[in-house]
Amino acid sequence: MKKKPALTAAIIFVAMIALIAIVHANGGQFAGTGWALVPPLVAIILALVTKEAYSSLFIGVLLGAFMAADCDILGTVDTVTEDALISAVTGTAGIFIFLVILGIIVALVNKSGASRAFGEWAQKHIKTRAGAMLATFALGVLIFIDDYFNCLTVGSVMTPVTDSKKISRVKLAYLIDATAAPVCMIAPVSSWAAAVSGAVDTDTYSGFDLFVRAIPYNFYSIFTLVFIIVIAILGYDYGKMADFEIKAQKTGDLSILNVTNEKRERKMEENGPATPHRGKLYDLIIPILVLIVVCIWALIRNGMNSLGGTATIREAFSETDATVGLPWGSIIALVVIAVYLIIRKVVTFEEAMECIPQGFVAMVPAIIILTLATALKNMTNGALDAEAFVKSFMVGAGKLEFALPAVVFLVATVIAFATGTSWGTFGILIPIVSVIFPETSGLFFVGISACLAGAVCGDHCSPISDTTIMSSAGAHCNHIDHVETQLPYALSVAGISFICYLIAGILDRIHLVWLSIPAGVALTILFLIVMKNIVAKKA
Repeated sequence: MKKKPALTAAIIFVAMIALIAIVHANGGQFAGTGWALVPPLVAIILALVTKEAYSSLFIGVLLGAFMAADCDILGTVDTVTEDALISAVTGTAGIFIFLVILGIIVALVNKSGASRAFGEWAQKHIKTRAGAMLATFALGVLIFIDDYFNCLTVGSVMTPVTDSKKISRVKLAYLIDATAAPVCMIAPVSSWAAAVSGAVDTDTYSGFDLFVRAIPYNFYSIFTLVFIIVIAILGYDYGKMADFEIKAQKTGDLSILNVTNEKRERKMEENGPATPHRGKLYDLIIPILVLIVVCIWALIRNGMNSLGGTATIREAFSETDATVGLPWGSIIALVVIAVYLIIRKVVTFEEAMECIPQGFVAMVPAIIILTLATALKNMTNGALDAEAFVKSFMVGAGKLEFALPAVVFLVATVIAFATGTSWGTFGILIPIVSVIFPETSGLFFVGISACLAGAVCGDHCSPISDTTIMSSAGAHCNHIDHVETQLPYALSVAGISFICYLIAGILDRIHLVWLSIPAGVALTILFLIVMKNIVAKKA
């Protein structure tokens, strides 16, 4: 961290501690009030100012613990240790295992030379930058089962392709992130569909039925996919993303704006040494297929076990636990892949064992950030009870009638951005939205969709979101760079979605809500065409 941002962070931290102490001394309450959202918001602001995620997240955790412990110093230490960090590690241990195993699999495939073979194939068959971006998009859409699985798999497979076309790593991270949660949120068979189904409780509709009916009005998810296709075809970027892309094309530096020899050498070390040409293209395809098939089977099996062994696939997904199913499946996949590559003689047993610590080391930054982000969520949603504040706010907003879907979208976006969790956001809001909108209302499904879309949008923008963190890990780029370059794109789609929810509220009066969907697609395309002209004039 540079001296000036470090000083800024210290000043903000001390000022917030003093403010919290003053409020507490005057009888102020923190839990269940707007103060519950202050620690994550401070962490996000610090991350954007200092460009450093670890200290920013930890400061957010400290502030949350200080409030939860009623400004008691020793109580703060207890809260940070037990309620934040230990609880975070315990709750995400399964995801840590999954991360490490995927890191090992990537190291194995790289060691075999299969990644290089895929890169050479891609150079021959994918001729343009647009083709590389659309291929990344297509793979992201195909892996719709789980966002964690999507982020790391797409990143490991498509890195050679995007690198060969001089697409920056932050652009790759955006493509990964934008086809992870948005795709999972509109796929009827996914861990996200299961989570939404479990959060819904109505007299008329089952959770799954409600989820499917809400898909067409999930504007943010749908328009994000349209956004990616159009901007890839038009072939331009704006905001900070344009700076990284120009740098990548002119200098070949794919990851950072200010290139130094030291940073280049470090990147080469992270990517690993050059591998011999032993592996073939199918030595990449077969391990990926094994991983996908086994993990899907593991998710279904976990759901079946939860229901006593007899259930449909849809019911199994509604009860599956990805934090158990994914590590379970990835362990089996790792053994099968290692044995396959050894039998193929593209790696030796000794080389395969060397990949174990390599895979772990590669995932350490993501694990640290994920631990701190989860600890911060524990403070916000647990110790400080942000849910109570959100409920009181939404009850007051229930009088806005036609604008209510747009308000729901905005509230869900802010909560998901501040807390870094989309599942926690719609878990809080769906029961409230179900009460605000009568089930007989034409806006009932639009309101539910607005809640889900806002949750995805806020999660997509948030530096403390686990999906955002894993997208950075999958693309091997700086996390804050990914956040800063992605934010203008995500906010652009968010603005269009907000307008479309207002349009939907108006069209409901003449029973033509469905027209808001093509209107939003047209707005997205028009916005990107206008932005291209603006960028061209500036250039």
